Amino acid sequence: MPHSLKIQLALEDLLADLHHARRHDQLGRLALLAYCEVKGWARLANMPDLADKSLRLFSENPCLTIVEFLKKIDDMIATLELHEQSLQRSNAICSTTVPVLSRFKVHHSIT
Repeated sequence: MPHSLKIQLALEDLLADLHHARRHDQLGRLALLAYCEVKGWARLANMPDLADKSLRLFSENPCLTIVEFLKKIDDMIATLELHEQSLQRSNAICSTTVPVLSRFKVHHSIT
């Protein structure tokens, strides 16, 4: 499985977890996902800015209200969804071009 597809699938799982926790107001779960899982995924996907954003959500200017925390979580989810769309597009392009290119392989026989 290509690395970018693994990253895409991991992101889809992460977003599903975030949406579930958000829908059910599981604040502790949201905090865990936003701090640990988002940061880990961002590092895996080579997106240090997103990993830093996840870290700063808790280390710099911690949220004073639930509303503020949920807004930051919603912003993070929106950012991740944009990355998901980008990964889906790039993986779709790769999956459609690979079979086409494989038709043009030259097969050499050793005689």
